[in-house]
Amino acid sequence: MSEAASTRVATSKSNTPSETTSTTTSTGAGASPPRRTSPEADAADSVTAAAPEQTPGNLTADQSDQSAAPVPGAELLPSLAPLLHAWLPGQRWFAGKGQPVTRFSLVSMTEMLPVSSAGTGPGLLHLLVRAHQPGLPANAPGDCYQLLLGVRDTLPPRLAAARIGQLRDGPLAGRTVYEGLHDPRVAELLLERFRCPGALGPLRFGQTAAVPSGLTPRMLDAEQSNSSLVYGDSYILKIFRRVFPGTNPDLELPLALSREGCGRVPAPVAWFEATAPQPVTLGVLQPFLRGARDGWQLALGALAVGTDFLPEARALGRATAEVHLALAAALPTPPLDRSRTRQLVEGMTERLEAAAGAVPALVPYVPGLRATFDAVATLGHGDTGWSVQRVHGDLHLGQALRGEDGFWSLIDFEGEPARPLPERRRPQPPVRDVAGMLRSFDYAARSHHPWNAEWATRCRAAYCEGYAQAAGTDPRSRPELLRAFETDKAVYEVLYEARNRPDWLPVPMAAIQRLAATAD
Repeated sequence: MSEAASTRVATSKSNTPSETTSTTTSTGAGASPPRRTSPEADAADSVTAAAPEQTPGNLTADQSDQSAAPVPGAELLPSLAPLLHAWLPGQRWFAGKGQPVTRFSLVSMTEMLPVSSAGTGPGLLHLLVRAHQPGLPANAPGDCYQLLLGVRDTLPPRLAAARIGQLRDGPLAGRTVYEGLHDPRVAELLLERFRCPGALGPLRFGQTAAVPSGLTPRMLDAEQSNSSLVYGDSYILKIFRRVFPGTNPDLELPLALSREGCGRVPAPVAWFEATAPQPVTLGVLQPFLRGARDGWQLALGALAVGTDFLPEARALGRATAEVHLALAAALPTPPLDRSRTRQLVEGMTERLEAAAGAVPALVPYVPGLRATFDAVATLGHGDTGWSVQRVHGDLHLGQALRGEDGFWSLIDFEGEPARPLPERRRPQPPVRDVAGMLRSFDYAARSHHPWNAEWATRCRAAYCEGYAQAAGTDPRSRPELLRAFETDKAVYEVLYEARNRPDWLPVPMAAIQRLAATAD
């Protein structure tokens, strides 16, 4: 069974650049560029209210700060830091690649499974640790990471690849620490914690339904910004690695959709969070969609054998519209007024100018692309009747799973994980998601040799038709806004490909040429 048969695919299996917290080349299908999102909607879950929108600075418990309150377990950090210096930057979900880590500070530590003095079994330490790097203001916090560290006297051969290192001194001197999620005993413990909701030190576990026991765990290896465990092909646990204060949209939005009765998104069964010093979503347990395949795999398969993908694209458009309608019913839908329009256009223009400064090939097209954004600004001076709402935020073919019965589900509502949480929670025009999927069809067509431009054109039209059938409004009826979002994403793609995959640069540049010409 394909790993893509999950309700969560931490790294989508496509070739469109996806915004992750890793600089490694994504294999995500038509994923989105770094962009907006904000604190405008209420926290949708009934179990945890989102913290006030703010930067994560208050999470710091720096051991060098003598005024900071002592953090339980702080005596372990000095002995653990040398191992983290060597191990953490090499993880695919580490966001700060290219810059050294100057120091670590401990936010919290919880002994989830006591470390045996006799060394008869594994211990499990849950840590929230800040990695401080140069280039930030002196008082700026570093990125906060969630670590689940196994502790053993001797590491069995089956866990050799998970080894982080042996502690030379400190309270656990002589013990070996390792990536605990690779240990079935540790993974089973996590599931047991979900079966018994409540507090464990600064951690809190909640659930919406009973969680069964005795499910065999396995860790998925196709991931980048997060880590995922599958339990018995029934549930999947997504562990957020780089964490921010507040409720993660990947918990907030699926909970809101489940209350609206939307079956397009698997409802969370359980979750856990850190409660102090601020609420931080740490992980979500959801049903695992057995037998499902992601849209990127299906699209490439259709291209390979020359079959039509129009029914699938049309059905996916309907699924997207149903999710948008449910989100609009569940959460506020403020108007896209002049202020929001100005903010939107300014952000797009700034990203265009920054990309043009880094990629000379983009420069000749800047006037035409800027005109696309200016057209939206002009419309924003009047009453367009448009509104904004919570959206997926990173929609592409790899974020859609099609079951064996042909039913499409959307997954991974975290948004763009490299962006701050307040941005990811900002209401957006729904056509942002539509534009992401349109670019994904283009990437799929370009992945096939020879390039099948007509295939992408037909799929894009079918997707919009399906969307219109469910929503009652065709996203193409707002051409200025749709073109602006597609342009914004293509600009990101140019920058991404130039930095990471120069051979792929012609893919977004073809879109840039088309979009710049359309604006003339």
